[in-house]
Amino acid sequence: MIELAQLGKERCILVGVSTRTLSRETTEESLDELALLADTAGAEVFARVTQDRDRYDASTFVGKGKVEELRTLVTENAIPLVIFDDDLSPAQVRNIERELECKVLDRSGLILDIFASRAKTNEAKTQVELAQLQYLLPRLTGMWTHLSKQFGGVGTKGPGETQIETDRRIIRTRIGHLKEKIERFGQQRVTQRKGRTKHIRAALVGYTNVGKSTLLNLLSGSDVFVENRLFATLDPTTRLVPLSSNTEILMTDTVGFIRKLPHHLVASFKSTLEEISEADIILHVSDILSKTFQDQIMVVSDTLADLGVADKPTLMVFNKIDGLTDRSIIAATSEQFPQSVFISATRGINILGLKDEVTKLLREEFVDKTFTISQRDQKLISYLHTAGEVLDKEYSESAVTLSLRIRKKEFERVMNMVSKTK
Repeated sequence: MIELAQLGKERCILVGVSTRTLSRETTEESLDELALLADTAGAEVFARVTQDRDRYDASTFVGKGKVEELRTLVTENAIPLVIFDDDLSPAQVRNIERELECKVLDRSGLILDIFASRAKTNEAKTQVELAQLQYLLPRLTGMWTHLSKQFGGVGTKGPGETQIETDRRIIRTRIGHLKEKIERFGQQRVTQRKGRTKHIRAALVGYTNVGKSTLLNLLSGSDVFVENRLFATLDPTTRLVPLSSNTEILMTDTVGFIRKLPHHLVASFKSTLEEISEADIILHVSDILSKTFQDQIMVVSDTLADLGVADKPTLMVFNKIDGLTDRSIIAATSEQFPQSVFISATRGINILGLKDEVTKLLREEFVDKTFTISQRDQKLISYLHTAGEVLDKEYSESAVTLSLRIRKKEFERVMNMVSKTK
């Protein structure tokens, strides 16, 4: 099936494949998202091509017949770019480009291109470069075919292979340097977080383009960059947010998630995503206007589970309710997600309700307590450091006073440990 769209200056064709384990509806939804990614990258979709197969073709991903169909479409309309909705192997890219005689990108390559254009800070640029090099490394062979000899055997190792090995060595060395640089960025973040320990920390997480940055701006009165495009925010931004006259929290806006996010990209942004693991609570923002917001919630939840933070206290924040025409969606969604709040960040609807829910969550989950322990009881002091977050520490001649923030489910055990020493 081929769906044509209006012509644009930078035209591309999107290609998606449905299989026995991937329905046509899911493929179409994924292609909708791929179209948004293409728009963010500066391309306009000329056509969408879909195919039903039992399994992917090992050589060209879509099979010989569909490649012929694509070649006709590309040639007749002078299309310079074809984007596949799944990751392609280096051999598949090489085979398809040879047949179509145009540039071929897969989903990961497109996302990396967007990240490269969006990266503004030194840390983001470093993380993107690392991900790009890790993506490029296994694809070098096809990039040097113009220097390789056309036959194999003894005595046929030419400059192509030499150049590939040289480039691989250079890239591996560069990857090592970038990893060290990112590690230093991570250490700097640890130092920065030490100065924030007296404030409860919240992380804004969610699918890309659900309104996290808009919400942070509204809550903090700041001016975090906002744009109605995917991946407008790559760098985490932390702001002080007042909940009431006597309560403030630190809130961090994090990079948005997306389906099929390249694993090497997640790995490269690990130091950025550590802001989530260091948070006391998570505000999971979702776009209630999206037809696939349930699937988006699952994508984010799965990513949080991969990061090992799925058990953190979480409040679901359903944004953009001002655009709802069917208000019954709120009641149905509230029943499915009991710990949730419904807002509009652009119009400021129910923001006080959001602050009340965050305050309620904090009261339910945490308690601040001060303990004075004899310095001779180093085992208990060590235990208290692991049982909760140390907000303050004071030493006297014979004792140490620790101010801790403890989860309520751990509080009873901590009190029992302390009482045994008295």
